[in-house]
Amino acid sequence: MNPVISIPAVITAALGTLALGLSGCAGTPNIPETLSPASTEALAMVVPARGAQIYQCRAKGAGHEWTFVAPDAELLDTRGNVIGRHGAGPFWQALDGSRIDGTVRARADAPVAGAIPWLLLNAKSTGPVGAFSSVTSVQRVNTVGGLTPAAPCNGVTVGTQERVHYTADYRFFSIR
Repeated sequence: MNPVISIPAVITAALGTLALGLSGCAGTPNIPETLSPASTEALAMVVPARGAQIYQCRAKGAGHEWTFVAPDAELLDTRGNVIGRHGAGPFWQALDGSRIDGTVRARADAPVAGAIPWLLLNAKSTGPVGAFSSVTSVQRVNTVGGLTPAAPCNGVTVGTQERVHYTADYRFFSIR
């Protein structure tokens, strides 16, 4: 007799397996001590992302400046298949519906010029039980691109949005 397995359970298992396999793909970056998670946490998975950092040209005082609005990225498995989304809040949501919301705890300049900062974020589960629900901290590392647009921000362009391509690895931690 074959056991009955719900589709969400199959998806959850596949996401966890695929994401865990990513931990060796990018290698272990040299992460600043300020971005270390709590000693009670262990690396659960590494999930690459590709997408855009969205900026809007806004008036500021007598001038104008590009202001960060939100990330919009796909979360990937080892074969480059989409396993979830990363968006405004920020949040990370797996295809199984599990979701975490983050708040920035620490930041460090990226070691590569022209890349958005590396971050350490506290994470809180805000969705159903699944691949991401046990995540308690997130590191954003290995960033490429994503800095403010090179396009002019002035009275003519005020209100416009620009999407700046970026990639990053998100390292998800959970309680040991």
